[in-house]
Amino acid sequence: MLRILSTCILFVFAPLGGGKADHALLPMAAVLRGVDVSHHQKMIAWEDVATKESLDFAFVKATEGQDFVDSLFCRNWDQLRKTGIRRGAYHFFRAYGCGDEQAAHFLSLVEMQPGDLAPVLDIELTDGIAPEIMVQEARIWLEIVEKALGIKPIIYSNQHFFEKYLAGHFDEFPLWIARYSSDKPYLSSGKNWDFWQFSNEGCIEGISKKVDLNVFPGTREMLDRLCWYPNPTVTAAAAVAQP
Repeated sequence: MLRILSTCILFVFAPLGGGKADHALLPMAAVLRGVDVSHHQKMIAWEDVATKESLDFAFVKATEGQDFVDSLFCRNWDQLRKTGIRRGAYHFFRAYGCGDEQAAHFLSLVEMQPGDLAPVLDIELTDGIAPEIMVQEARIWLEIVEKALGIKPIIYSNQHFFEKYLAGHFDEFPLWIARYSSDKPYLSSGKNWDFWQFSNEGCIEGISKKVDLNVFPGTREMLDRLCWYPNPTVTAAAAVAQP
């Protein structure tokens, strides 16, 4: 079980509670804690997660490529809304696919609610495609989703892949970095990350399989700035247009 410990040090590392995953280190203190899941975690008892764990957010896989839908997305998405855990949806990008078709696929499935985390584009494979084409198609996805929802999507990647292929191309977007270490990520460009996936060996009550663990180094108010809310101007215009 994740346990909140009070301390004045920003990153103090302690084992995951309960002795179930002693090798998975949890950054403690002034951070919010979360997980990310897909069908690989099987059926999750989100009510147990919400009542027995100190989780602030959860990302769930929605789509991949141009036509794949995660078989448990709808269930995870709905259950998270009911538990009150802050939720976000991610798309696994395939470099061989067109960015506009992948964006349309994601937007057709994910129904955002006020307060949901910004959509995530998971980029971690070149799929044998030239890196410049991958970057070009990824930007198309990001721009279409940003225009549709009015919020900048978050980019997820592991630190090695980001440094090799993505650094310098998407500096204006929030960043979620995977680095399985007790040392927080440091990017050579100096860009700051917003989320850190620090382990893929987490044991969580209500989740039967090992799960990725993440932290956000800030307060709930700071996290709220990375969340989606309807554009009041657009909402008002739509209401006026109704007969």
